[in-house]
Amino acid sequence: MLIDTHTHGKLAKYLPFSEQYTRSIYQEAKKRGIDALCLTEHFNTQEFEKIYQFIDEQYPKDGDTYLVEGVRVFPGLEIDMLEGGHNLVIGNYNTITALRNEILSISPVDEFLPAKELFPLIKKYDVLFGAAHVYRKGVHNLELSDELIQYYDFFDLNGKDTGLMGTENVDRILKIAEQYQKPVMAGSDTHQYLQFGSVYNNFEKEFSTIEEFRQELFAGNYQLYVDPAIKEKIEGANLLKKALKQLQSHGGSYDVQLIIE
Repeated sequence: MLIDTHTHGKLAKYLPFSEQYTRSIYQEAKKRGIDALCLTEHFNTQEFEKIYQFIDEQYPKDGDTYLVEGVRVFPGLEIDMLEGGHNLVIGNYNTITALRNEILSISPVDEFLPAKELFPLIKKYDVLFGAAHVYRKGVHNLELSDELIQYYDFFDLNGKDTGLMGTENVDRILKIAEQYQKPVMAGSDTHQYLQFGSVYNNFEKEFSTIEEFRQELFAGNYQLYVDPAIKEKIEGANLLKKALKQLQSHGGSYDVQLIIE
C-alpha cells in the first residue's frame, strides 16, 4: 500500500473550503498511484469543520478510514505549538475531532499551547504523533527537551523540504530518527495534486485501522520512496500554488478545473 502521510485538502489555510477542489485532489492522487493518505489538515485552517463534514457525509467508512474517490483516507491534524513548529496527528474522525475540540477549549485558534502542555494532551488519544518538517526555517521541535521529543511516534520526511534542500534533508531526518530510535514516515506536504508522488511510504500490506497502522509502522514493514525528480515536482507544485492563490486574490477561484481529460 502506497501511503502519503502528510497532505492537505485545501490550497491554503486562509482560503475557503471547496468540495470541487477536494474531490479533484483525491482523484488526482489515485491517478498518480497513491493508495492511501493522511489528511493532516491545519487545525486552525479556515472552515476546518466543513472539510471533515463533507468527507464524513459523502464517502463510506472502512475501519478508521474513509474511501474517498478510490483513495483510503486517514483523518489527521497538523498542530502548531508555542515554541514554533508543527506536529502531525493521525487518528480516526471521532478522535481527531475530540482532540481538536479539547485544544480549542483551552486555547483560542490563533494562540498555541506550549509543548509541555500540548504533547501529553495529544497522547491521551489513540493517535500516531509525529514531528513535522523539523529542519525547516522557524521550526524548533528539535530544541525541545529529550523528554518531550520522546512523545513522538515518528519523524516526518517532508516532500516539500526535500525538494528544496535536496538529499541532505533525507540524511538528516534518518540520522535524527536513529538518534531517538523513532521510525520515519514520508509525506509530500501537498496542498495540490502536482506534489503527490514526490515522497511516499510503501507498506507491505493494506490496513484500515490506527492499530494496524501502528503495528506495521513499528515493525518496519515498509520502505520510504523519494522520487528522483523531486526537485522538479516541488518547483512545479510551488508555481501552481502561487498561480492559483493569485487567481483567487484577483477575484477568480482557486478551485478552477485544471485537470486535462
